[in-house]
This record gives sequence, C-alpha cells and structure tokens, in this order.
Amino acid sequence: MPRTKGDHEARRREVSEAVWRVLAAHGFGGLTLRAVAAELGATTGLLTHYFPAKRDLVAHALDLLAERTAARPRRAAGEGLSAVRAALLDILPLTAEATASNRIWVSSWDTALADPALSDDYGRKYARSREKLRDLIATAQRLGELPPGDPERVAEGAQSFVLGLVVQALFSPTAFPPERQTELLDDYLAALG
Repeated sequence: MPRTKGDHEARRREVSEAVWRVLAAHGFGGLTLRAVAAELGATTGLLTHYFPAKRDLVAHALDLLAERTAARPRRAAGEGLSAVRAALLDILPLTAEATASNRIWVSSWDTALADPALSDDYGRKYARSREKLRDLIATAQRLGELPPGDPERVAEGAQSFVLGLVVQALFSPTAFPPERQTELLDDYLAALG
C-alpha cells in the first residue's frame, strides 16, 4: 500500500525531532546519520531518503535550529530599559529549553565558521539581533532610562556581554545558575546607566 503525503510529513517530523534530540545531547559535532538513525530506531538507509549527504543533514539541523529559535516564546515587556532587559534575558540559558537551544547554537559555531556561506549567514543573523537591540536601546535613551550615546555601540557591547555569559553558563552551570545570570545582567545594565 503506498504511503500518503500525511505519512511522509509525519515521518519527516519524527526525523526532525530525532535530529533535535541528537543536537541537544551531542551538538553538531555528534550529528551523524548513524546517531540520528539510532535515536529514531531506524536504519541509516531510511535517513538517506531525507538527507542524501551529511551536508543535507547539517542544513536541515540549521534550519530546524533557526525555526525553533524564532518560535521560542519571548518575554513581554513595554518599552525602554525593561524591553532591553527582556530581549537580553531571552538569549540566556535560563530554562532547560533555552539551555538546550543555546548548547546547539554554540555547537553550530564551528560548523558555521568552517563554511563561508554559513559564516556570512550567521554574521547577518547577529547583525539583525544587534539592530533590534540598538532600536530598543535608542528608545531607552529617548525615555531617559539610559544615558545618551551611540546606541549601536551599546548594542554591540550588550550582545557581546550576553553571548559571553551564555558560554560561561553552558560550561559552568553550577557557577552561573539562572539567578546568577540574571543578577549579572542586571549589574551590567545598571552600569550602563
């Protein structure tokens, strides 16, 4: 009996979930057809139907990561400094889900740095993130919640601070639990004022 399109889509979702679980457990360094097949309880032959080559698997994993990051719930905040704080908190590994997502992002950096096209894409993603921060910071400055200055430069510093904190929290979760990350972010923001 032939498979229906619904069966194919359901199987593709199952495969995507298995890819995500492998990424969460082992990062991009552990992402192989064999690892995904084992996680799925299937053969590598089945996976080659979806991913004929390792590059296809990596591309799918990067797409999956981007989709999940975009769909992740964000903190509600008004405008000004509270919006800046909320945007930066949304980046930090403060929950199990955010920790898994950040582990995957950080593990993807090596893959992106090794591929000029991916590296350019990541550069654009981080630039868009800084632009959003810049706009939030400019609003906080306009409201008098942050001192005047170049909002782009402040956004560059804030992004650098929070990404550094992400890395430290991933490598030393007991030294940087969620409460400590939040305290450090609040200290950083207070120093800007």
